[in-house]
Amino acid sequence: MRSAYGVETVRAAERALMARLPEGALMQRAAAGLAAACADLLGRVYGSRVVLLVGSGDNGGDALYAGARLARRGAGVTAVLLAPERAHAGGLAALRRAGGVVGAVGSAEEALLRADLVVDGIVGIGGKGGLRPEAARLVETVRRSRAAVVAVDLPSGVEADTGEVRGAAVRADLTVTFGTYKPGLLVDPAREHAGVVRLVDIGLELPAEAELEALQHADVARLLPVPAAESDKYRRGVVGIAAGSARYPGAAVLAVAGALRGGAGAVRYVGPAAEAVIARFPETLVSDRGPAKAGRVQAWVTGPGAGDDAATVAEVLASEVPVLLDADGLRLAERDAVRARTAPTLMTPHAGEAAALLGVAREEVEGARLAAVRELAAVYRATVLLKGSTTLVADAAGGAVRVNATGTGWLATAGSGDVLSGLGGSLLASGLAARDAGSVAAYLHGLAGRFAAEGAPAGAHDVADRIPSAWRDVRR
Repeated sequence: MRSAYGVETVRAAERALMARLPEGALMQRAAAGLAAACADLLGRVYGSRVVLLVGSGDNGGDALYAGARLARRGAGVTAVLLAPERAHAGGLAALRRAGGVVGAVGSAEEALLRADLVVDGIVGIGGKGGLRPEAARLVETVRRSRAAVVAVDLPSGVEADTGEVRGAAVRADLTVTFGTYKPGLLVDPAREHAGVVRLVDIGLELPAEAELEALQHADVARLLPVPAAESDKYRRGVVGIAAGSARYPGAAVLAVAGALRGGAGAVRYVGPAAEAVIARFPETLVSDRGPAKAGRVQAWVTGPGAGDDAATVAEVLASEVPVLLDADGLRLAERDAVRARTAPTLMTPHAGEAAALLGVAREEVEGARLAAVRELAAVYRATVLLKGSTTLVADAAGGAVRVNATGTGWLATAGSGDVLSGLGGSLLASGLAARDAGSVAAYLHGLAGRFAAEGAPAGAHDVADRIPSAWRDVRR
């Protein structure tokens, strides 16, 4: 599992560690890891041209010491100091001893355009807002160059704790981060600026509970419900799907597909699309008596393609089993009805739906995804899965927010969310907690999308059909 911690937690851990180490030892650990990553990216260090963009903080010191290591290996290293009077004295002296040179900001353009590698040490993890104009001009020159860009700890101009990008910011090919991941490295829009992220262990001791965590294959494999020898279709979990309408029958079909491919022992369908569902999936149990009289289920999914059927959504919310609320259901559900539920509720909005629920502009949600998912979970007293390029899952009770990045742009297709709803519902019915069900569903859905597309367009039904492949891939 990848765990991310906020700025204050990281700084506290660094202070505790520095108190036990010789002066400067922690920076040397970071610089050694940074230099090794730069060397790996360059391939051939000797004769390469390296430019360091150096700010006034410890990130600038890390860059200078790493530059000194590269200079000793034969690289031509130039440091551009954005605040010369506040540059790290020890790092600057080390660079000069190793043969590195200091260039003026005003004449940096030529060096940047000729560079093989640019190291971004402008702003540290405490930076807020975008880059200042002088730094932004340098970064624009870097963008026009052919140089590879390595960010120190995180790209300058992005916010470490939130993943927000409020102005000009560095776009790195590689970010070398120290001690732990920072939330901004895992959450869009900042994640898009980070490139590949390489973690360098510097010996920090961090709390057991992180602020953000990203599941990996092994974590998902441990959570996957696998039937035992004595299992039957009812013990594996029965999920109810109350979805679809005369106008949107396909939403019901796709939600059922996601539930069946997601491991449900049985699926009960309630709604006006029964004929279409049975034609595609004859194993589905259908009912025309409404959710309350459809038969026993361990979880419900409601909302996909529901149109204006508020009565069905309300009936599902009144049940005493876990409920996944998606699409039209998010709009039709009464907030107080969701807040009053005692059984788990998993809401799965995309950015536009989340914005409508919060009463803000979509751009506000997309620019501050972490804040939005936490606020929604608190307001609705529910677990919220905020869909997007990085899907976030937050619990109303707080704790670490889960982030998933297995998705692909090919999942931005009609019906993909309906498949995710069915998949999440099947995992709820199997007994997974809402946060786990949402996290595992997002992970498998993302993998299935990748397998279905493989670089070419794919429809939502293709994604559903690849869920078993994703399941097998995780369990290998």
